[in-house]
Amino acid sequence: MNAVVIKEPGRVSLEQVEIPRPQPGFVLVKVKAAAVCATDLEVLDGNIPASYPLIPGHEWSGIVEEAGSGEDRHWIGKRVVGSNDVACLKCDACRSGNWRYCKEFEEIGFKRNGAYAEYVQVPAYGLCELPENISFQHGALCEPLGVALGTLEKAGAKFGDTCLIIGAGSIGLCMLAAAKAMGMKRIVVCASTGRRLKIAREMGAYAAVAMDHGDLQEEMGKIHPGGTDVVIDATGIEECIQQSLKLARKGGTVALAGYGRGKTMSIRIDDIHINNLRVVGAGNNWNQHGKAVSLMADGLVNIEHFVTDTFSLEEYEKSLEMARKRPEGFVKAVFLL
Repeated sequence: MNAVVIKEPGRVSLEQVEIPRPQPGFVLVKVKAAAVCATDLEVLDGNIPASYPLIPGHEWSGIVEEAGSGEDRHWIGKRVVGSNDVACLKCDACRSGNWRYCKEFEEIGFKRNGAYAEYVQVPAYGLCELPENISFQHGALCEPLGVALGTLEKAGAKFGDTCLIIGAGSIGLCMLAAAKAMGMKRIVVCASTGRRLKIAREMGAYAAVAMDHGDLQEEMGKIHPGGTDVVIDATGIEECIQQSLKLARKGGTVALAGYGRGKTMSIRIDDIHINNLRVVGAGNNWNQHGKAVSLMADGLVNIEHFVTDTFSLEEYEKSLEMARKRPEGFVKAVFLL
């Protein structure tokens, strides 16, 4: 089969590799769509621990073609998305549903081969059937939508809460879609520049603010007097995290959903201590695919703006370059197979 393979950090190519045979408890999925994520670029650059050589890709959808166990054969022929979490299912963490706390945890697209290929092997226990009214390319975005749902859940976000999302990448925009669906109010999206804020406005953001066009604290003082109930940083950038702590209301919540790339950062502890802030790490959002599919199928979440460019696997260089440069109007590149 054709697959995009990262041989080692900085070296990627399209290669012919063997089609995997599903082991017991796993299924073989014929990939129909695989989205390019910014973390895939981090794997390519060697900034995230991974097992090389590696086929990346953790945002996918497809059709089950083969099952490794007889009890999983009912999945064959079904349109699916699914969890990338490979865990033992036996330890205390797994039995409580916290698969990513499992000591044997591995993730597809990072430690195991992913979906930048014609086929991918995934655990049957993490599958979710994809209804016919959701396209494969939108189904591949259930993973980033799940990140948003998991972040809001960890933040304890409630109907009627005000919300500020810092970052207008695919995760930030998924946060917007999820926050609107759950009834949060006066949702503001902020980004370093105005390039993607047009999309945020089209998606129904109450306001869209470019950080390079004025004082963010002054602007937010007009929109959320007294501070914001829930502030979500979707950038992992030090300056943005520092801003998040200053923009939350007293007793409010700051959720850190951006990847910090291993950097040590400086924050003012008194911003948290004096204002009684609740700061939540939201880097591991699992088991949200079913909820994401349900919201999309019922039309409660609209992510039609997200897939801005589609490619074949043979065009992998162009797709990765576009994801890295993020030209005007770009949100998400998706491989269609």
